[in-house]
Amino acid sequence: MAAVDTSTTGEHDSSAQPSAVQLDDVVVQYAKGDYVVRPIDGMDLAIPAGSIVLLLGPSGCGKTTLLSCLGGILSPTSGRVRVADTDVSALSGRALDDYRLRSVGFIFQAFNLVASLDIVENVMVPLRAAGRSRADSRARAVALLEQLGLGERLHHRPNDLSGGQQQRVAIARALALDPPLVLADEPTAHLDYIQVEGVLRVLRGLADDGRVVVVSTHDDRMLPLADMIVEMQPKFLEQRDQAPRAVVVDAGTTLFRQGDAADLVYVIDDGELIVEREQPDGSRLVLAHLGPGDHCGEMGPLFGLPRSATVRTDAGARLTAYTAGAFRELIGEENLAAVIAGEQAR
Repeated sequence: MAAVDTSTTGEHDSSAQPSAVQLDDVVVQYAKGDYVVRPIDGMDLAIPAGSIVLLLGPSGCGKTTLLSCLGGILSPTSGRVRVADTDVSALSGRALDDYRLRSVGFIFQAFNLVASLDIVENVMVPLRAAGRSRADSRARAVALLEQLGLGERLHHRPNDLSGGQQQRVAIARALALDPPLVLADEPTAHLDYIQVEGVLRVLRGLADDGRVVVVSTHDDRMLPLADMIVEMQPKFLEQRDQAPRAVVVDAGTTLFRQGDAADLVYVIDDGELIVEREQPDGSRLVLAHLGPGDHCGEMGPLFGLPRSATVRTDAGARLTAYTAGAFRELIGEENLAAVIAGEQAR
């Protein structure tokens, strides 16, 4: 993720309220096979209490990774994650376990309900884990389920409920210990419009009670609900009418880096470019040496992907830069498949 844009909707003004959640220069990097992935790269974000935040972007852009960092499931490679007065990125051991149990409510896409337990018992699980008595846990679970419109279903098991009802049970379980932060991963996936309406009302109510609710979603139906939208996909430029332009790359410089946002395709007029991929141990694997007539960087602009490799030059090069649309016109649609296959081979 090379860039993160945030916008606000509704009544909340994040600049006028103290931040309940604060991310400072957060980087998450991990090895995947024989290369390095950096789904979050230098992210700064401030969220006031009482906000619903939507994380938008394609698969692989870091939405679930960000939820995991906020929830204390994943530690960032660098940077700081703060929730209320807690520096989550500094926690470990029992303190981290306690944070996950008491400060965060997780709402999973797959619900993750225990099929052998009735819904009251499902909601009791985190309460019992926190040391609450059975009687207190049951009373709290029943109260939550009744608030969510499930008072007549208390002794049903999850498989006896609709998808929307199961989602409300999952929400009740997430709220059992009244956490200040609620994290939801695709909470409306696989729900019809009637079921979605009920879930949206519940989520709005959670934030109106002063919590921060962070939702990872592909569902456009949720957009009017948001107080803040975090677009985690890079800003890709698709300007078909922009003319190709000359680019001079000085000796010893880098044209673009692995993980950067991708807007232009480059054709080499003179000189040499070196294509490298960062390895898990920090070394770089040379994928190709490119010369006059070769091109590089086409996959990102054509498909809205970050750069998958770093391109640099030792001796300098003269290039022509094309937008994705101009590059398509240059090579012709009939040759696009061959170009893509050649890029993938590298």
